[in-house]
Amino acid sequence: MSDIRFNRWLHQSGTGGVYQDSSGNIGIGTSTPASHLDLGGGNVRSHNIHSTGIVTSVSGFSGNLTGNVTGNVTGNLTGDVTGNVTGNVTGQISGIQTSITVGQTFLKETYVGIGSTTQRVGVNTAIGTLIYNTTTGNLEAFGLDGWVNVKSLNTYTGMTATGGVISDYTDPGPGNVFRSHTFYSSGTFTVSSLSTDYPNTVDYILVGGGGGGGYDNGGGGGAGALIYKGGAPVTTTGYPIVIGSGGAHGGSPGESNQNGIPGNDTTAFSLTAGGGGGGSGDANTAPGQGLGGGSGGGGGMGNQPRDGGGISGSTTPAAVVSNPTSSDSPNNGWTNPGGTGAAYNSGTGGGGGGAGAVGAGGNSTNPGGDGLAFTLSEGPGNPVTYAGGGGGGGQPGPAGAGGSGGGGGGDSTTGPQPPFDGTYGRGGGGGGGRPSGGLGGRGGSGVAVIRYQIGTDQTGTAKATGGLISFSGDQTIHQFLSSGDFNVTDASLTSVSYLVVAGGGAGGNGNHSGGGGAGGVRNGSGLSVSPGPYTVTVGAGGGANSTYPAESVNGSPSIFSTITSQGGGGGGQGANAYEGKPGGSGGGGNGNPGTPTTGGTGNRVTGTSTPAPSQGNPGGLGSPGAGSGGGGGGAGGAGSPAPGTNSGGAGGNGAEYSISGSPVFYGGGGGGQSWDGSPVPAGGTGGGGNGAGDNAASPDAGSGEVNTGGGGGGGRSGINPNSKAGSGGSGIVIISYPT
Repeated sequence: MSDIRFNRWLHQSGTGGVYQDSSGNIGIGTSTPASHLDLGGGNVRSHNIHSTGIVTSVSGFSGNLTGNVTGNVTGNLTGDVTGNVTGNVTGQISGIQTSITVGQTFLKETYVGIGSTTQRVGVNTAIGTLIYNTTTGNLEAFGLDGWVNVKSLNTYTGMTATGGVISDYTDPGPGNVFRSHTFYSSGTFTVSSLSTDYPNTVDYILVGGGGGGGYDNGGGGGAGALIYKGGAPVTTTGYPIVIGSGGAHGGSPGESNQNGIPGNDTTAFSLTAGGGGGGSGDANTAPGQGLGGGSGGGGGMGNQPRDGGGISGSTTPAAVVSNPTSSDSPNNGWTNPGGTGAAYNSGTGGGGGGAGAVGAGGNSTNPGGDGLAFTLSEGPGNPVTYAGGGGGGGQPGPAGAGGSGGGGGGDSTTGPQPPFDGTYGRGGGGGGGRPSGGLGGRGGSGVAVIRYQIGTDQTGTAKATGGLISFSGDQTIHQFLSSGDFNVTDASLTSVSYLVVAGGGAGGNGNHSGGGGAGGVRNGSGLSVSPGPYTVTVGAGGGANSTYPAESVNGSPSIFSTITSQGGGGGGQGANAYEGKPGGSGGGGNGNPGTPTTGGTGNRVTGTSTPAPSQGNPGGLGSPGAGSGGGGGGAGGAGSPAPGTNSGGAGGNGAEYSISGSPVFYGGGGGGQSWDGSPVPAGGTGGGGNGAGDNAASPDAGSGEVNTGGGGGGGRSGINPNSKAGSGGSGIVIISYPT
């Protein structure tokens, strides 16, 4: 028998059966098979099912499927899958009662966990989840505080530049990162490369030097003009920055000029911020009109015309200018006139004008006009105010206060309103002098601040807080211009490099005086640190002593961790044979009419003979026979001796360091006083102030530059024995470590 042919094969009971249709399809439990093998219902058990085609089920598969499945599965799979699933899954996986777990990653019905089998935060997001944000180009992670930026996967780079004191900060609003360069002394802003990601523009402010206060019931000095420009284009070149010094105080009887001397101009980017006008001297016997300038000086107190100087300024801007969209100033800056002095014996001289307001006038107490606050140098959280006018001086008192922004307070019979001099680096006017021969205050030096946008990759992440933070090459830099805390927040930071510069000593005041010694300068690397705060003390410069005759004032020490730099020694003063004082660097010797003194010893605890670690040099010898003073010692060399009776010694040069990211000199000694006034003895490189001469044509002694530790110049003699010496410059502390 070769064939068995059937259409229906029944069980012996006559039920059930196997069916075959004319196409060869076989049905079990169905009389209309739809495929080669069609199971109408029931379970199938087999050691192996192999098909090169498709296995389908009308109502689905239920129960357990044990063994390997090779090929496509179309439809729902209900139950546990034990083993590997290889191939594509098209469609949804739903109804998961617990989870699908792969190592420490899980998949649940309502959320996903990456790196954790238990933790989840928010909706459908687990702690540790990483995403790429296509809008910002950042890799972001989800944590307890939500999404945070891990790293930018796009490299956005701003332009690069050098010069001045550098600080980086983030504007918390839009999150933009800026770099600022602040110039307290003349230098060069050098753009070394341009950006392809951000505008090659800068925002900047320029402030001229403040005017000096008037003599004897004098008006306050006017503030330097303040220029603000946003979005100024730059290219790869060096831009010279000239910072104007503050004007000297008014003269004394016997000199032709009792008005304060105008401040000097600050120039950059082809613009000039004019120096502030000097305050008028006494208006009782001659017209006491304040001088014009950036902002005008105040008129003197008295019976004669006593108008303030200057013309009405431009429209005063908002109190804080914080971003490039704020209105630019006129090209000659924002300025205001000084105030009118009070009538004789009824008040003070007029207040000097400030960048933000006119100086007060016609009152018993006339404060200087306020300046303007800007956030360009340190960011929105730390606005800095510039260009305040000096307060008027007179009687009976109190004197007029200085305007906000570095204006000096006036002096009166009841005492001065501190600070008397305008603040260095703010362009404030000096305060007016008290009655009966009182000198006015000096104007504060000007400043330039430049900022531009940079990329986050140019900043890095600091491992500590405190000071002005910037990034240069592979180094993170903290610059402390004033005292504060250096707080280590990252335990991986175990050692740092440092530069610690103390305050410079003041020059001697009056006859035959020596220049002030520079503050001690110490630097090194590998100084151990650990997590927690370290107090940073930035030493002040020695203040110029206006009392004659009197000993000069030493600078104050600067301290970081175990490192102490000693304040510079004050310069010698000849009339009472006060010697040059010891310190980090020693003050210059006096030219005493009898026996001149040697300069103060360097590398000593300030004002004592106790040795200190190497950090400076001695002051120079004064000349004999009613001669001139020696130069103050500097960090890089000794002060020069006075070369002759009529010529003072130059200050010792400072030393150059690049810890801030660019080479800068620190610790120059002050020049000694020159008996005949020509030539004026130079201060040492690194912030030393020039010495003064003895005649009316000679400039006053220069003060040491702020944050250099420079010594002050020796004061004037002869015609003007009350003329003040130069103050010492404040110190600085710089800390750096690998980023």
